[in-house]
This record gives sequence, C-alpha cells and structure tokens, in this order.
Amino acid sequence: MTKTLLMRGYVLLVTLVCLGALIFVYARPPESLRTTRDGVPFFTPPVAHPETGDPLDLGDLIRHYKGE
Repeated sequence: MTKTLLMRGYVLLVTLVCLGALIFVYARPPESLRTTRDGVPFFTPPVAHPETGDPLDLGDLIRHYKGE
C-alpha cells in the first residue's frame, strides 16, 4: 500500500515538473529558440523565387547573399 502511494506520488511529481518545464519554455522561450544565428525566425515560411516562383528556404537565400 505504501509503495503504491509513493510510486503514484513520484509519477505525479515527474508529470508536474515536465508540464511546468513545457509551459515555461512555451511562455518564455530562450533567445536561441527564437531565431537562427543569422537572425531568421525558425518557423519562417518559404519565399518565392522572383523569376521561377519556386519556393526557397529563407536560410538558403540569406546564405546566398552572404556568399557562403
């Protein structure tokens, strides 16, 4: 009986810690999770190529103009 209560308490504690961490990271994400080192937001949609209209990754476009 005591072992069962201790295990349930442990599972509840781990669950609360995990949920708390997820809520914290969602509410106040660190700067490194917001943008790349080039300053591009992580969840940026593709941009259209001006001549062909093909979708391009914004990171590829920035690397092209930086000469990398």
